[in-house]
Amino acid sequence: MSIEVQNISKNYGTQKALNSVSFSINKGEIVGFLGPNGAGKSTLMKILTTYIEADQGTATVNGFNVKTQLKEVQKSIGYLPEHNPLYLDLYVREYLAFNADVYKVDKKRIEEVIQLTGLTPEAHKKIGQLSKGYRQRVGLATALLHDPEVLILDEPTTGLDPNQLAEIRELIKNIGKNKTVFLSTHIMQEVEAICDRVIIIKQGQIVTDNKLEQIFSNENDQVIEIEFDHKIEEEFIKRLPQIKSFKNIHDMQWELVFNSDKDMRPTLFDFAKEMDVKILSMQLKNKNLETIFREKTS
Repeated sequence: MSIEVQNISKNYGTQKALNSVSFSINKGEIVGFLGPNGAGKSTLMKILTTYIEADQGTATVNGFNVKTQLKEVQKSIGYLPEHNPLYLDLYVREYLAFNADVYKVDKKRIEEVIQLTGLTPEAHKKIGQLSKGYRQRVGLATALLHDPEVLILDEPTTGLDPNQLAEIRELIKNIGKNKTVFLSTHIMQEVEAICDRVIIIKQGQIVTDNKLEQIFSNENDQVIEIEFDHKIEEEFIKRLPQIKSFKNIHDMQWELVFNSDKDMRPTLFDFAKEMDVKILSMQLKNKNLETIFREKTS
């Protein structure tokens, strides 16, 4: 296993940030790590990268214990934190050369990672002159310098424009063909575009851990977004046949998830007639990761 986490717990005073978290990740997997703010994502990433220690449980990276074999773990990991720390006054090659010295890596590796991360057109510039997208590339190039087996990326595409998003996603996907990638993000489309597998955490506990195709394999679930012309109380929504979950999006607008192999829209027309309300809009939606995320974390 590239990453093995067993019963990891971490408390901050009386707050339980992680509560007996366990999972394992194989080499070559790209795994998305999702959860609301405060769910424990950053805490776990800091434990895996040896920044902090867990209160209980064990974790290994490439077979090295994060508590007792810190140097070996650090050599095995390429880490891109959410707030990418760069020396803006250094030139790209100068900054990478500095990090190559830290890692004791041959200088020829610098040109390899520049090419790998698409930095060649901007490599002659100071980092402070680069766009956000190219700064992220510098961070990725730094994380790849020592050719680690595992990449841990915390919000790698925060603040990027659509073109930069597409470029960085493709870059991560290509890198993930030969390495293990564990990434945290709030962007569901990013996970659907890049990842093989999803782990969702809520209040320090894992609520979902599955392959993407298996998450979407339940063909009976259908999502319908509907808006009525009058407010309907939740107790009446609960009575709908085969209702699995529901969310009040705004006032008279609902997102309804049914576990049924038949079209539930006629049932909703009958329901509206029974409640003496009109349907202003109704849309049958494909179940996506955002819907699943809300179901698991709300």
